[in-house]
Amino acid sequence: MIQFSYADTLDTTPALKSAMFQDRRRQFKERQNWDVSVNDAGEERDEYDDLNPLYVIALDARGGHAGSMRFLPTVGRTMVNEHFSHLSDGVHIIHPLIWECTRFCISPDNGNPGNTAAALMLAGCEMGLRFGLQHSVGVFDARMTRIYRRIGWSPEILGTEGTGREAISVGLWEYSEAVKLRLCSKFRISPREVEGWFDKSFPLDAPAQCAVAA
Repeated sequence: MIQFSYADTLDTTPALKSAMFQDRRRQFKERQNWDVSVNDAGEERDEYDDLNPLYVIALDARGGHAGSMRFLPTVGRTMVNEHFSHLSDGVHIIHPLIWECTRFCISPDNGNPGNTAAALMLAGCEMGLRFGLQHSVGVFDARMTRIYRRIGWSPEILGTEGTGREAISVGLWEYSEAVKLRLCSKFRISPREVEGWFDKSFPLDAPAQCAVAA
C-alpha cells in the first residue's frame, strides 16, 4: 500500500511521520554516514522538509513505514540546484513539468526491500502521470544505479562526479504510460491497484490543487 501525503498533512499520522524521519536517520546517517542533521527526537530532517514537499510513503502490513521518498517542484527550491548544480555543469534544472525526487529511503526493518523500492518507483510514475509531469530529476550514488537497473527504470544521466562506488550522478526519469505498464507487468502489480493508491490519497481535483501549490 502506498500513501501520498504533503508535509502539512503528516500530523494526522504522527507515528508514521516519526517512523519515516527516524528511518531516514538510520539509513542516511547510521548506515551511509551522510553529513545530515538529526534532531533530539532522532529524526533526520533538513530545510527542504519545511517547504511542504509531497511524500510518497510505502506502508507495511501494520500501516507502518516501509519506505518513502520526497518530491518538490523544480520551480522552487531544490537540492539539485542549490547543492549539486556542478553535476550538470552549473545548469539549473527549473521547469514546471519537472519535479525533484530526494530521500529515497527503505526502512532497515523491511523484509522485502526490492518490492518496496519497485512500488515506490511505480507510485512516483503514477504521480507524474496524474499531475501531467514530464520528468523527475534526482541525484543518486552508485548503489542506487544498480537498484534502478534491477527495477527496470534507469534515468538519463546528465552528469557524474567520481568513479566506481564513489560516483554521484544526476539524472532524469521520463514519465510515461509505457513505463508504468512495464513495471506493473514485471512486479505483478495491477495498474488498477497503482491508480487506487493515488485515488485514495487525493480528491478528484488534486492535480489542479497541486499545480496551484507548486
